[in-house]
Amino acid sequence: MYDDALFSHILAVTNHTLSKRPFLEQIEEICKHHPKGLILREKDLSEAEYTALAKDVLVICQRHNVPCILHTYFRAAKELGCDAIHLPLPLLRSLSKKGVLSSPEFASFTVLGTSVHSVAEAREAEHLGVTYLTAGHIYVTDCKKGLAPRGLHFLQEVCKSVSVPVYGIGGIKFDPAQWQELESAGAAGGCIMSGMMEL
Repeated sequence: MYDDALFSHILAVTNHTLSKRPFLEQIEEICKHHPKGLILREKDLSEAEYTALAKDVLVICQRHNVPCILHTYFRAAKELGCDAIHLPLPLLRSLSKKGVLSSPEFASFTVLGTSVHSVAEAREAEHLGVTYLTAGHIYVTDCKKGLAPRGLHFLQEVCKSVSVPVYGIGGIKFDPAQWQELESAGAAGGCIMSGMMEL
């Protein structure tokens, strides 16, 4: 049903409210397919709740040799020994202004990502030191109901404007035709949330 070769181009994005199984079982199922990475994106959790969950998720990811990228809570990531973090762009800007990004506290992160919605944001994020970007939303998605997608031309422009890998996000499915379009636009891959929570 799923082409596991495709997973090497996919960043799995989590959302426990959409999980088909108990959440940690769902993470296990995702990791069996060996995606390029897993972004633990649980936005509705407090830092303490997120840290407790991340601890368990990291164990599962390590067991399957899947890179785990924690989201927002960089101090929790550091405390848990995780060297990959995805920060919302406003937080990335704020930490840069405060000098946190260039501090020894931040030096242990080898992977730093953010999400962008324009070419200007992509260039700014690269200047701030990200190692990858997610750009969207590319296709129509229930997550952005009523909001027109930015489309493949937008993705192509972002990919041309930066030298770091760009992953399309928004409305992406396990659809070979879509993946051909993403590749043609210059993307390193894409992010899947809903489909991952329903595996």
